[in-house]
Amino acid sequence: MTATPPPSSPINDFPGGPRLLADVGGTNARFALETAPGQIVAIDVLPCADYPTLAAALLSYLGSPLVAEVIGVEPGSIRHGAIAIANPVIGDMVRMTNHHWAFSIEALRCEVAFDTLLVVNDFTALASALPFLSSEQKRQVGGGAAVPGTPLGLIGAGTGLGVSGLIPGKDGWTALLSEGGHVTFSPANPVEVAILQYAWTEFEHVSAERLMSGAGIELIYRALAKRHGVVAQPLVAADISRRALSGECALCDEVIEVFCCMLGTIASNLVVTLGAQGGIYIGGGIVPKLGDRFHRSGFRNRFEHKGRFFQYLAQVPTWVITAQYPAFVGVSAILSERLASV
Repeated sequence: MTATPPPSSPINDFPGGPRLLADVGGTNARFALETAPGQIVAIDVLPCADYPTLAAALLSYLGSPLVAEVIGVEPGSIRHGAIAIANPVIGDMVRMTNHHWAFSIEALRCEVAFDTLLVVNDFTALASALPFLSSEQKRQVGGGAAVPGTPLGLIGAGTGLGVSGLIPGKDGWTALLSEGGHVTFSPANPVEVAILQYAWTEFEHVSAERLMSGAGIELIYRALAKRHGVVAQPLVAADISRRALSGECALCDEVIEVFCCMLGTIASNLVVTLGAQGGIYIGGGIVPKLGDRFHRSGFRNRFEHKGRFFQYLAQVPTWVITAQYPAFVGVSAILSERLASV
C-alpha cells in the first residue's frame, strides 16, 4: 500500500479509473481507492455511528478532500467499487447483525452512480487476500511448511468469530462462504468444561463465537473468576487484555492463555475439516494486538495436540496476519476478477 500523493498530482491510471474499496464492520467503515494494481491510497476510517446509512458514509468519503487529492474534482470518475462487510451477504438486501444499517446493493449502486458495486462477506474478502500477503504482512507461529496446491484456512476473532478458507481449482482459488464461527464449542480439558458449564447458565447454545470473541473474553473471565471463588470485576475485553499484557493481573493472564488455547483447537479443527495443508491464517481484531503474548501462549501446542493426528498437524503452518488493512487486498482481487470477466 502506498501513501496518498500530494494534491498537485492526481492519479487516474487504473483502466476504467480508480476503484473504491471498503471494509465495513459494526464499529467503523474503512474506505480506500485503488489507482493501479496494488496501489491502495486515500485510506480513511469513518465511525459507523456518525452516519445514518452506509450510503451516507460512502458519499461523505467520496466527497472528501482526501479523495479529491487523488482524483481531482471531476464527478463520476469512480465507476467501480467493492465492499467487504461483517455480515452474511445473501441476495440483494443486506441487514447488518451488529449495526442498524440495512440496504439494497442495487439501490446503493445507483445512489453512488457506480457501474459496478460488489458487496461480499468480510471473511470471504480476507480469504481472497491470503495468496497476496507478503512475508512482512504475516508472522508465522510455530513450525510447519505449506504444501502447494492445498486449501488454506482462515479464522479471526473480534466482535465475532469469522471463519473461511480458500479451495484451489484449475482456474484459481474459491473462497468459502462460511459461518463456521457458529459451530458448537467443544472443550478440550476440565477447565474448558467448567467454562462451558458456566456459559450454559447464560446461553442455551454455546457456539465457538460465544468464547472466541471480545464478549467471549469477558465470558471466560467471569467463568474463571467463579471457578477460583473470586468476585469478577466489571471488566471489558480491552481491560482484560491490557491487564494480562502488563502482568498486573494473574486471572486476566489466565483468561488470555485459555482463549489462545481454545483458538488452537478451533484452528486445528478447521485444518482437518478442510485438509488445509496450505496453512491456517489468523486475522480479526484480537490476536494481532496480543503480539508476543500470543506467540508465547499454548496456541501452537494445542493446535498440534490431536492424538493420532499430531504429526499431520505439526506439518501445517500457522500465521498471524499483521497487515493493517488486509480486506482491501481481498476486495481488490474479487473486483478485478469480476471486471475481467465482463
